[in-house]
Amino acid sequence: MSETHTLMDGKLHVYRRENSRFWQCATYLNGRNHRRSTKETNIAYAREFARDWYLDRVAEDRLRRRGGLVLQPEPPVRSEPVPKAQPGEKTFREAAAVFEREYEAMTLGERNPSYVAGKGRVLRLHLNPFFGDLPLSQVTAGRIQEYRLHRVTPPPEPVRAWKRPSRQTLHNEMVCLRQVLKTANRKGWIAALPDMSSPYRASGKISHRAWFSPQEYKRLYQATRERARNPKKERWRQECEQFHDYVLFMVNTGLRPDEAQRLQFRDVSVVVDDATGERILEIEVRGKRGVGYCKSMPGAVLPFQRVKKRKGGEASDLVFGLVQRELLNAILDELDLKKDREGNPRTAYSLRHTYICLRLMEGADIYQVAKNCRTSVEMIEKYYASHIANTLDASAINVRKQKPAKRRTGSEEAT
Repeated sequence: MSETHTLMDGKLHVYRRENSRFWQCATYLNGRNHRRSTKETNIAYAREFARDWYLDRVAEDRLRRRGGLVLQPEPPVRSEPVPKAQPGEKTFREAAAVFEREYEAMTLGERNPSYVAGKGRVLRLHLNPFFGDLPLSQVTAGRIQEYRLHRVTPPPEPVRAWKRPSRQTLHNEMVCLRQVLKTANRKGWIAALPDMSSPYRASGKISHRAWFSPQEYKRLYQATRERARNPKKERWRQECEQFHDYVLFMVNTGLRPDEAQRLQFRDVSVVVDDATGERILEIEVRGKRGVGYCKSMPGAVLPFQRVKKRKGGEASDLVFGLVQRELLNAILDELDLKKDREGNPRTAYSLRHTYICLRLMEGADIYQVAKNCRTSVEMIEKYYASHIANTLDASAINVRKQKPAKRRTGSEEAT
């Protein structure tokens, strides 16, 4: 038997099957059933997630019936006829099919399956409708610029909802386009790749990722500590204690949220560091770049030990599992810290960014920080070091040239 709760006047059901620890939600809309796992083990969080999910489904259903929701982008309308391919010349669509087949086979097990599937979506929804019937020789720098313009220009008669693609979305599409053309070049179907650089963008604006300054971080962990000691409801005590330890652990290790989600107790060891003589954690990390290693700050030891004591600490058990995103957002909203001064939203990833920024502010070697965080020095210099004032050495900047002593005249020397 499954345990079931009914919400929204009987239109929404939240239930949990016997062999599952996660709550599910289900509703019936427009002649079909919709189901979704809440990924929550706490019924209070599951009910909150289910309400938001249900309201989103209702809104999408209304937009779909009014014709206001774009499910598939329409192929672009060309103002000029598509040039015909010469005998034996391949089209862009044929090169895209070869690339997709090769890419899936060559990256099997090395790239995230959803990332690989994303290439197919970009080709199907955007690149093939625009370039598909063109001969490869006609995919020129001018055509590529026309594609950029097409993607950022709203349709003349916007009968459907339209949203301008983000800079990162366009970048991903350009990467996929370049990979298709490289495939065609390797096959000998084109002699060289066209110029794909953006003609009106010399360099990107220097930006940084949302993080917590030392004062903001102090406010955050004080709030999570208070929530752990005095939860709003007693049945939420364990979740609040777990979340407090999660915040401290992340800011003292610099792990990515997905790396922390996969972390098992057997991946973590408490050791005494030979160089500093302090107790730290040695972590075997499994994430987007495969297996790597991390040495934590001493402040990560106590939160980890509390989690291990709380959960029993079987070797194959997850240390944290899924983070309570709703609890994080609730606390950030209470502290008015959800967005930084540039309007960038703070998420669980901001805890990793905070670790990197705090290490740089303390004068840590940027190469060692990059190695410990399993990233590159270039990424840290681009997104972190550019806005950390402590990385500037005033003694090396405020250098003054020594002025030569004024020479005395002969009469002055005689006197």
